[in-house]
Formats: sequence, structure tokens, C-alpha cells
Amino acid sequence: MDLIPAIDLIDGKCVRLSKGDYSKKVIYSNYPVDVASSFEGSGIKRLHIVDLDGAAGEGSNNLKTLENIAGKTNLVIDFGGGLKSTENVSSVLNAGASIVNVGSVIVKDPELFAQWIVKFGAEKFLPGADVLDRKIKIHGWKEETDISLFDFIKGLIALKLETIFCTDISKDGMLMGPSIELYKDILIQFSSIKLIASGGVSTYDDLVLLKETGCEGAIIGKAFYEERITLKQMENFIRN
Repeated sequence: MDLIPAIDLIDGKCVRLSKGDYSKKVIYSNYPVDVASSFEGSGIKRLHIVDLDGAAGEGSNNLKTLENIAGKTNLVIDFGGGLKSTENVSSVLNAGASIVNVGSVIVKDPELFAQWIVKFGAEKFLPGADVLDRKIKIHGWKEETDISLFDFIKGLIALKLETIFCTDISKDGMLMGPSIELYKDILIQFSSIKLIASGGVSTYDDLVLLKETGCEGAIIGKAFYEERITLKQMENFIRN
């Protein structure tokens, strides 16, 4: 199972939120390049970057941070947050991301997303299912929809997308453990997909449990920044 640390960006700084609440922002580092380099030094190969400024619809200067991280590490980076146009996607890829993570556009403008797949290739996209009570939420988790998680995944499979990440918003940033039952249900219903778990990871044992559940990857955020999971533990997990 891949370990995929997350760097959430506001104004070029590493931050974490709780349940997506911007008013509960905590800044953990002013130097995201150094944070990314520390991950790479521990054997991490992947990095998940979320542009929270973009996700909130407030514009963003975080592409420069992406460029710096991509230029100073060899990490495979997926990057997203508020991407609304083909130009946005091109800019992210040109700035050094290998993969674009997307969510809201799949719901708001499915025809545009289908065009992106044709233009860039399905392998360039990592769709995210952000859920609360198994319903999809979009626009930085601020907007509710009536779309069920399973219907959302069915639509992704129809587009030949094989890998998704799923965030249980109720767990995100709470350090209370991931939604194991949710992930089990997804993998039972959709055995063909590769599932990356996101939200709630708080201990090394959570990683072991997610691996046993059959997840392809796990995104680690606050647990690292709060020193619940150390770089050494990540390194040990990768080796084992």
C-alpha cells in the first residue's frame, strides 16, 4: 500500500483544517519544500497537494509552491483544488504535477471533465469522492449534493478511471481513525477499483488496518504534523 503524505496549502504555507473548516486552520510550516523533502528522504514516492485557496474559490498563487517542490524533489505529485478550466489543468501539469486531483468539476461540469480525459488522458487524473453521510460534497466541502457515493463511483468507472481517493469529511483532521467500514463497502461493491483512503488516519495501526482492508493507498495529513505518525514509522511501513 502506498503512503501518500498530504500538504495542504494556504498562501504557500502548510496547514491543516478540521472537517474542512477554514476557521480552524493551523499552520504547521512556512516551508513546504522542506516538508516535501523530508518525506522523500524517508522513502516516500508520492505526494498529495491540495490548494485550499483554490478550493475555496479565492484564487491562488500556490502553483509557485508546486513548481518549487517538483523542482527540488523526485516525488510523484498529485495536485488539485478549484480547477475549473483546461488552462488550469495545463498549468498544474506544466508546473510539475504528474497527476491532477479533481472533484467538484466532475459534478458541476461533467462534459468538461470528459474533454479533459480525452485531451490529457485518464491516467492524468485522480478523482476524489469527498463524502459526508455517504453523499458527495463539493467546492471545498462547502456545498452539499444529493449524489450518493456509489452513484458517483459508477460514473467514474464509466469514464475508465481506475483509481479514486475517498475522504470521509466527518473523520478528516479529527485523528479518530479512518472509515474502515466505508472503505470495505466500497471495495465489496467495486472490486475493480484501486481505492486510496483519506481522512482520519491517526496511528501506525490505522495504516496496517487500511492495508488489510485492501486499500491501494492511504493519505496521511494531520497525524504526521501532530507527530502521531513519524517519518521513521513511515519508513518502516514502506520497508515491511
